[in-house]
Amino acid sequence: MLNILITGVGGQGTVLTARLLGLAALYQGLDVRGSETIGMAQRGGSVAGHVRMGKDIASPLIPPGQADLILAFEPGEALRAAGFLSRNGVMLASNRPVSANYNFADVQNWLNSHIPAMHWIDGGRVIAATGARSLNIALIGAAIRLGGFRGAINLDVMEKAIKARLPERFWELNIRALYCGGEQAVL
Repeated sequence: MLNILITGVGGQGTVLTARLLGLAALYQGLDVRGSETIGMAQRGGSVAGHVRMGKDIASPLIPPGQADLILAFEPGEALRAAGFLSRNGVMLASNRPVSANYNFADVQNWLNSHIPAMHWIDGGRVIAATGARSLNIALIGAAIRLGGFRGAINLDVMEKAIKARLPERFWELNIRALYCGGEQAVL
């Protein structure tokens, strides 16, 4: 089983990302369970998506300490989600804060010192290349490149999910973001 936690703030595409990953897993013949926690998303609050893929999944929620992969679209949300990561899990986060309510350097230092498989993507660079609305897809591309999906999801199946779920006018942008994220990933 593969447990993926997606976290961000309202408007960053957390729910869409969870649904795209679920669809990609279905294309791969895996069982999928998922859940979203939206809370105060309309006001820039935390949003979390749980995606569990594999066989015979009983619950849609990932217990603390059991996430194999965390995709964090915002550094403060990465810190908030750290307790969900398993000992051997991978965390991938954007280095671009959405809120000025915390010191990014302190958050980054804590995560780097406490998460052995901590990876950062240059959110500003991705946004400059593809736009703010595609940072979520870029993190998927980076996670694929880093092996965070353990081969369960690849670029081809993600392209198929993007084309199935998004309107055609957004295909090119999001596929470009998928590959841009892969290029940003540092192995």
